[in-house]
Amino acid sequence: MENLDLMVLNQLLGWRAKGQKALLATVVRTWGSSPRPVGSIMALCETGSVVGSVSGGCIEDDLIYRYKRISQPTAAHPSENLTHDIPDSPPERVTYGVSADEAHRFGLPCGGTLELVLEFNPEVAELQQLVDMLTQGQMVHRRTDMSTGKVTLLRALQPQALSDDGKNLCNCFGPEYRMLLIGAGQLTEYLATMALFCGFAVTVCDPREEYRSGWQVAGVTLLSDMPDDVVKAFHVDKRTCVIALTHDPKLDDLALLEALSCDALYVGAIGSRRNDEARRSRMVEHFDQTQESLAPLRGPIGIFIGSKTPPEIAVSVMAEVLAVKNAVPLPRDMQVGPAKEQLLPSPRSEAVCFLPET
Repeated sequence: MENLDLMVLNQLLGWRAKGQKALLATVVRTWGSSPRPVGSIMALCETGSVVGSVSGGCIEDDLIYRYKRISQPTAAHPSENLTHDIPDSPPERVTYGVSADEAHRFGLPCGGTLELVLEFNPEVAELQQLVDMLTQGQMVHRRTDMSTGKVTLLRALQPQALSDDGKNLCNCFGPEYRMLLIGAGQLTEYLATMALFCGFAVTVCDPREEYRSGWQVAGVTLLSDMPDDVVKAFHVDKRTCVIALTHDPKLDDLALLEALSCDALYVGAIGSRRNDEARRSRMVEHFDQTQESLAPLRGPIGIFIGSKTPPEIAVSVMAEVLAVKNAVPLPRDMQVGPAKEQLLPSPRSEAVCFLPET
């Protein structure tokens, strides 16, 4: 599954390229609880088709009612014989959930209020350029002049939060999050499947033919090179996760060291606490690492949920990756102390290792 923003923009581009009218809705401000964060986008075609989301569904329904092309009376509105249409006009603002009644009507949490910017009929050339830049792995700042609707695309080096000063709306679109998995075993298949559904581009590396030959997950790039060479060529960045899943130091250790030399989002390895301690000791003794240089290495990986099977372990690992991606503090990221130790898996927990210890 591709990145959600890219999926929305690709579909919007397809509609506009066919000459259909469409709008792009962006969440620009929220008060109280909100179903979707600031920066979320959705697109609506004049046919009523929707891709993406700005709420739990009720706001989308209202936008469809407002802007779907209708030329005949409907059962729901038998007295109407009007043409609802997406206008050719500058962007507009719309706010939902100001009152308690409206919040309830639109399915917003208690006290929630949501402000959207609606951009009508974005230009095909601009959409194509944006999609091309994102497909090429670039990060893009998309700036919209609120008085004219004119869009400017600027290549960015770092992500920025959405900004809206009333005159210009600037939303940052980044390339896909990527996950490089070392080892093509059963756990990898479950984790790769979950990562794909979460919008990650997934690559699996395993030089062992006997493991690659049984791979069954579609949509994954499968490589046979040595993992450390793959990491070197992968251009690891702040949107990249590198996770070692083989339990084999010959495959895992050098790849992890290469990943640790980069500015990765997440670097981790499967295994028990005892195996994790042994791995760190090897890296200190043989590869001139220090406890400080190994601090970004996550292990044992996964949030403790009492996992005992490969799919359950994959859930725990994916949950930790998403928590890091979404900047949610985890016990292991907090200051070391007795409370932290109580929240982490016990030394013999099978939540982090389902293979016999070696």
